[in-house]
Amino acid sequence: MSVESERGHPAFDASILDVLRTGIRITGGRPSLALRGLALLRRQQRAARRREREENLGLRVPPFVIFSATGACNLACAGCYANILHRAPRTEMSDERVACFLREARDLGVSVILLAGGEPLLRPGLLAEAASVPEILFLLFTNGTLLDDRVLGTLCAAPHIVPVLSVEGGEAETDARRGAGAYGRVTAAMARLKDRRVVFGTSTTLTRANFDAATGEPYVRDLARRGCRLFYYINYVPVAPGTDELQLSADQVAELGRRLALYRRTMPALFIAFPHDEMAFGGCLAAGKGFLHINAYGDAEPCPFSPYSDRNLVEASFREALASPLFQRIRAEAITLDETDGRCALWKRREWVKGLLNATENRPVARSS
Repeated sequence: MSVESERGHPAFDASILDVLRTGIRITGGRPSLALRGLALLRRQQRAARRREREENLGLRVPPFVIFSATGACNLACAGCYANILHRAPRTEMSDERVACFLREARDLGVSVILLAGGEPLLRPGLLAEAASVPEILFLLFTNGTLLDDRVLGTLCAAPHIVPVLSVEGGEAETDARRGAGAYGRVTAAMARLKDRRVVFGTSTTLTRANFDAATGEPYVRDLARRGCRLFYYINYVPVAPGTDELQLSADQVAELGRRLALYRRTMPALFIAFPHDEMAFGGCLAAGKGFLHINAYGDAEPCPFSPYSDRNLVEASFREALASPLFQRIRAEAITLDETDGRCALWKRREWVKGLLNATENRPVARSS
């Protein structure tokens, strides 16, 4: 068992703080945002100390959690992993349990929670609950169609919630995946956010087909002009059968690295790429090494593309979920979860993960929601 499997990932923890410092520099021309950013940075420094204390007591707390708050969505995007892997005829976590989970995460030192779906704004009360936990930075991944005045008012009052709008490149690429008129709606949402001086980002699923459109400098500069200050790129994972050819080519993976390096040096924005950025930390950070996934039904999973679980937040505390035997097995196995080909390591080894789950003490049935 490696030293890294026994301890947390200090380099990844430090990178969270570096991202926040960069964010403060980007908003330096707006004193009110800079001051709020400094307050958030101090909270994250305290959170890092909480994680370290828990680590010394034997519990690994990742700084980053992905929470798919609901399976409901008002769009039907082609190849949506959430719809394929996580929709099920089960009861989603109650509002009370979600509120409790967010506070448990805060108290254990989680720094960032990515709110996903489905469409997270279709879950009533979620935004208000996130607003009530200013110690955590929330990245609200949304298709942008539900950003009405009420939502905008909450975002203005809660700068620790950063909306991240889904877009697939230009109008042709976005409408092809998300439906006719999707690009017009999302750019209109950007305009409303910019008018209200709300910091926002964009999320793009990179495929072999949209790579040049979505990572080219004209596209990036256009979004920056519209007010985008966070670019989140996710390499396509072929969860839909027969779509392997949509994965990035080796040349595109290498080119993505070059483009990200250039943009990070020259653009007033943050650039985050999954799984590309994990390469700098030696490979996959899932299963609590750096992050984990909680689905709408409460299952604690290694990552969104590895839908297997032996702990459920309806039945267990978040602390108990972090102690998942499955997570421990994934971290302890002497297998390199390499992602240098730009592809999700746990998706490539999904049969291995399923086997580990079946080998846990109580031998629960492998569950792919």
